Amino acid sequence: MSSSDRPVVAVAFHSGYGHTGVLAEAVARGAAEAGAQALSIPVDTITDEQWAQLDAAEAIIFGSPTYMGTASAAFHAFAEAGSQRWSVQTWTDKIAAGFTNSGGKSGDKSSTLGYFSTLAAQHGMHWVNLGLLPGWGSTTGSENDINRLGYFLGAGAQTPTDTGPEGVHKADIATAEALGGRVARVASIFKAGLTTVSA
Repeated sequence: MSSSDRPVVAVAFHSGYGHTGVLAEAVARGAAEAGAQALSIPVDTITDEQWAQLDAAEAIIFGSPTYMGTASAAFHAFAEAGSQRWSVQTWTDKIAAGFTNSGGKSGDKSSTLGYFSTLAAQHGMHWVNLGLLPGWGSTTGSENDINRLGYFLGAGAQTPTDTGPEGVHKADIATAEALGGRVARVASIFKAGLTTVSA
């Protein structure tokens, strides 16, 4: 695949204590391994150049820790700043997906993933789900199964609050990588289709 054929997958994320940053790296790695050009953009320090990279990307994957049942304040500030794009639908027909982390096994992460999917819908984007069956759901399963927490809408991870970034579970890292790869493959299909339609 030539560089011009590779879709650009941007990971737009906020990480409060480094845990979500580990997942963002995994998402980007999974996208790159699936053939995409992956960009990591911390939204709390986003620059004009990085906004332009988001505008040019084929896919944007949103990531944030779940704080008090939703994405972090820093991510919400980024989303509000993106309303200028919303008003003219700059991101229409881009691929979107999301991932989040919390200290609790559930932690109301579905609320954050739902928020991300609604944000994507408001921008006219196409949401890509995780596409994995739940792990750790039987007596033969274990916490080391991919998608061990059983999320469908996006990738959900759990890290004990008294550990640093090194405490992010390996199964959650693998799940994040799988999400990045899935988005990259879908973005490749969309990019090829758009090239065919415009030819």
